[in-house]
Amino acid sequence: MALPPPDPQFVLRGASDAVNTLCFHCADPKPELPILFSGSSDGQIHIWNLKTRRMDRTLNGHGGKSVIWVKTLGDRNTLLSQGRDQNVCLWDLAEGRKDVTETVCTEHVGFCKCSLLKVAERRWLMAMPGKDLEEVRVLELPSKTSVCTLKPEADAKLGMPLCLHLWQPSVGASPSLLAGYEDGSVVLWNVSMGKRQSRLACHQEPVMALDFDSEKAKGVSGSSEKRLCVWRPNEQQNLEVQQTHELTNPGIAGVTLRPDKKILATAGWDHRVRLFGWKKLKPLAVLDYHTATVHCVAFSDHGQPSQGLMAAASKDRRISVWAIYNPT
Repeated sequence: MALPPPDPQFVLRGASDAVNTLCFHCADPKPELPILFSGSSDGQIHIWNLKTRRMDRTLNGHGGKSVIWVKTLGDRNTLLSQGRDQNVCLWDLAEGRKDVTETVCTEHVGFCKCSLLKVAERRWLMAMPGKDLEEVRVLELPSKTSVCTLKPEADAKLGMPLCLHLWQPSVGASPSLLAGYEDGSVVLWNVSMGKRQSRLACHQEPVMALDFDSEKAKGVSGSSEKRLCVWRPNEQQNLEVQQTHELTNPGIAGVTLRPDKKILATAGWDHRVRLFGWKKLKPLAVLDYHTATVHCVAFSDHGQPSQGLMAAASKDRRISVWAIYNPT
């Protein structure tokens, strides 16, 4: 008989509104447990101590507007956050500070999260939704230099981008961007050339989330329908569907691959987290703890994969933390 799904190792409470986004950071030298950052709908960013299971600090920099994305930039004391106030903030958290040092205005009013890619030592690319509802801007950080603006042809009718993922096949290679759009398409862009390489109409409904495994050169997307779709670029860089999986209930808010690329987790509108083996998309477990939509799932890269943690953030204001081991 299959083992029953586990309960969370522990639950973090204290957010006063829906939790939208999570980011683990493992300090160097590594502590016993990583740090967890979260962003909420009331504009607050929380820094969680997973040893005490309590909030260490609260940051306010988005004027009470919903925080939809948080990401550390190189070290635990440099944080990026994106809010519905149309700003991406850069924070200096060293020595207990709570300072916003720089901001970038996206001029975008939607829910599309930014994407960050490290391309060299202390050099990153950041993709973010643009002022025009269909465009994506790519900047270099920390200089904030514009790299390109990616905009579909006028007759493409893709709608707004709803999810972004920057990646590159190897260090020094030309970066690419995957974007999921309102019309159900996933588009592969060449960032260096600023041109579209491929478009795949893989969903009937808006693409809400995607992730990509650059080692195996295959990705996964989820939408407001029941279908998970796995696809990959062929030798001509045209995206092709490899596999689909029908879920029990509609609505996928997030899809996340574990850093070792062995497990895929989905965050569901049906309050559940689903785990799959990434190699064959084999269902492994359904984690049923939350009482409202699960907005996102994040994995820790701390230590060995078998010692890693997974966290899920929900509209119910709670963050569940799980120990997810390698499938046997």
